[in-house]
Amino acid sequence: MEHEKKQPIWTKSFISISLSNFFIFIAFYGLLASLPIYVLDELHRSELDAGLVVTIFLLSAIIVRPFSGKLLADYGKKRMLMTSLLLFTICSFLYLWIDQYALLLVLRFFHGMWFSIATTATGAIAADLIPLKRRGEGLGYFVMSTNLAVVFGPLISLTLIQAASFKILFLVFAVLILVGLLITATSKVKELQQAPTETKKRLQFSDLIDQKALPVAFIGSLVAFSYSSVLSFLSIYAKELNLLDAASFFFVVFAVVMLIARPFSGRLFDTKGPHFIIYPALALFFIGLFLLSITQTSFMLLLSGAFIGLGYGTVVPSLQTLAVQATDRHRSGHATATFFTLFDTGLAIGSYVLGIVATQLGYSTLYFITTLFMIVVVICYKLVLHRKKGAAALNLEESNTSI
Repeated sequence: MEHEKKQPIWTKSFISISLSNFFIFIAFYGLLASLPIYVLDELHRSELDAGLVVTIFLLSAIIVRPFSGKLLADYGKKRMLMTSLLLFTICSFLYLWIDQYALLLVLRFFHGMWFSIATTATGAIAADLIPLKRRGEGLGYFVMSTNLAVVFGPLISLTLIQAASFKILFLVFAVLILVGLLITATSKVKELQQAPTETKKRLQFSDLIDQKALPVAFIGSLVAFSYSSVLSFLSIYAKELNLLDAASFFFVVFAVVMLIARPFSGRLFDTKGPHFIIYPALALFFIGLFLLSITQTSFMLLLSGAFIGLGYGTVVPSLQTLAVQATDRHRSGHATATFFTLFDTGLAIGSYVLGIVATQLGYSTLYFITTLFMIVVVICYKLVLHRKKGAAALNLEESNTSI
């Protein structure tokens, strides 16, 4: 036990894959925060069109994601990461020459495809690199690279929108993702050796979706549905309230509280179990969304960011860890793909459906509705856990003893 506690998480390979993930997501979140405003102000389209720019990206990710687990298994995680990251970088530079809405939608679709494969690869490689008994803690640290991107992406984009042009903004994100590509190219990542399997000609359901990870992934999709309201419409909501300056710091507060809580929550997940962490995290997310629905001042906006950071920033890595733990270790790529397939589906449906709600009822009502929806999430989580309690406990025990 003592020996296993000493197994390191922060190896060179782990740091490298976390940095790769950070640069992928900094471009993702930066464009997600700025493109709705670009569509409204520069392309003079509707709020529904602004939401569609987010949805089309996620739609392509959803279509490709189930196949990404098999692609990683067949061609190697590092090779597929490099290929998808190269194409993701090319797409990032293409924004500089796109000034028509229809072409922007086409670019977003292709951009989403490579994002899907690249993020499945980084998540699967990270899961392989982390000692089994420290998975909750390790994957929590890895997801911090995503959550830090949640801060720096929107912070850079919302700052550049006010200080420079959208062309400069697109160039900055393209260069940042190029840095991520270079880090990945020079890194050495050891892949987990997969147990030999019989060669199969036919594509099977298990090649695309990991059934053991499916229930947890479903809960992830519900969380993502609620969070899509923050991801897609916070910048527009803040602009409407004349709080765009404060919106830049919303994600800073989000990250700071998440960074403070992350080491404790990861260890508690490993020692006390998922219930001990996930229920309070969902409650904090609920409070954050409610505060957002009644926000009128910068202080209220930032306070809601703190609660959302604590809640959402804790529950997502916890669910991702549960999804990976639910299946065999060599199928980490399939479990990761399954989790993010449903997670992206929740984001995509949320961005579109909640965009309609915002257009009809306004953003304050939108956030109040997502607050109520969190009650549904808690109920569904409880039902799924009770149905799978015995199997999940056994799986966790096996994971902890199979090192």
